[in-house]
Amino acid sequence: MKDKQFLMIPGPTPVPETVLLAMARQPIGHRSKEFSAALREVFENLKWVFGTKQEVFIFSASGTGAMEAAIYNLVNPGDKVLSLAMGVFGERWAKIAEMRGAIVERITVPAGYAINPEVLKEKLAQDKNKEIKFVTLTHNETSTGVTNPLKELIEIIKEHGALSVVDAITSVGAMPLKTDEWGVDVVVSGSQKGFMIPPGLAFLTCSEKAWKVHENCKNPSFYFNLAAHKKNALQDTTPYTAAVNLILGLQESLKMMKEEGLENIYARHAKISGGLRAAVKAMGLKPLVEDDAIASKAITSILAPQNITVADIRKGLKDDFDIVVADGQGELKGKIFRIGNLGFVSERDMIGTVGALELTLNKLGFGNELGKGTGALLKSFS
Repeated sequence: MKDKQFLMIPGPTPVPETVLLAMARQPIGHRSKEFSAALREVFENLKWVFGTKQEVFIFSASGTGAMEAAIYNLVNPGDKVLSLAMGVFGERWAKIAEMRGAIVERITVPAGYAINPEVLKEKLAQDKNKEIKFVTLTHNETSTGVTNPLKELIEIIKEHGALSVVDAITSVGAMPLKTDEWGVDVVVSGSQKGFMIPPGLAFLTCSEKAWKVHENCKNPSFYFNLAAHKKNALQDTTPYTAAVNLILGLQESLKMMKEEGLENIYARHAKISGGLRAAVKAMGLKPLVEDDAIASKAITSILAPQNITVADIRKGLKDDFDIVVADGQGELKGKIFRIGNLGFVSERDMIGTVGALELTLNKLGFGNELGKGTGALLKSFS
């Protein structure tokens, strides 16, 4: 059916109609008083979402742009960086740092597992001379559906004295992250996830400690320069031409988030993802992440049943129901499919997705009992 497609992927995510209408208006001047007023409101609400009193900068880029901004405004060639990698995006930190000329060491875990705090503690304890200046990590690994015990990991990094640099692209606005309270030094995120607007905006906030490190960065980025962005943010503007209509959409989505309340947003994501995991298990499928304690509240990775391909599952959902789910990434491509419940997703959306998945698998010969997964989902919701 035309115009009925629904995204159940980790991003881009569905966009509310009020946000679409805000973005559909004629652009306004990016140096106008009207736009500065909108930016002022957006900046304040971003601080609320991130849980910080520091400025939150907006870049016209994807989340990877904010990752690069973090590295290129802090790290000098030859600096030692420890990257905690539990999937594609944790490894991305390491690659960006290496391109900057940093000396990168890694702690890597298999897909489906989180970083063990004790392993990190032991590694940093071995760094007697405090040569490790930065620790990069992912809060919620989109490629696997694992959430790191961020608060505990940050405490270990703080005790060592290194700067913590966190990819929270699929966690901000979906699960608890208290930047100032937990003492996270740098947090980056992106618009097409929990913020409920299309791709094109990236966000970054950093602590006072990170600012002091930035002052010693020999060759910071030009376009992503943090000092330039801070100077302009304090004047309710941006150093370069902003993605005006995306920011007007963000203004509306942040209003919706404030109306719902952060705790309610977190509870909604937890409820929907928990229901999906119950449904998956009831259907006889196996989630990649076996441990519920580290399972993402925003995205669930599911192993394809034997003799049924991920491509066929995705095609069946798309062709018969106009529902789009994601393939795996990297070494997991073709082995798992990923269902997102991030941002503008409700219980109704997951009920439809699980029902469609049951019918699709049955049609492909999986032999599942129809209604068993949906029943488990409904029971979980009730």
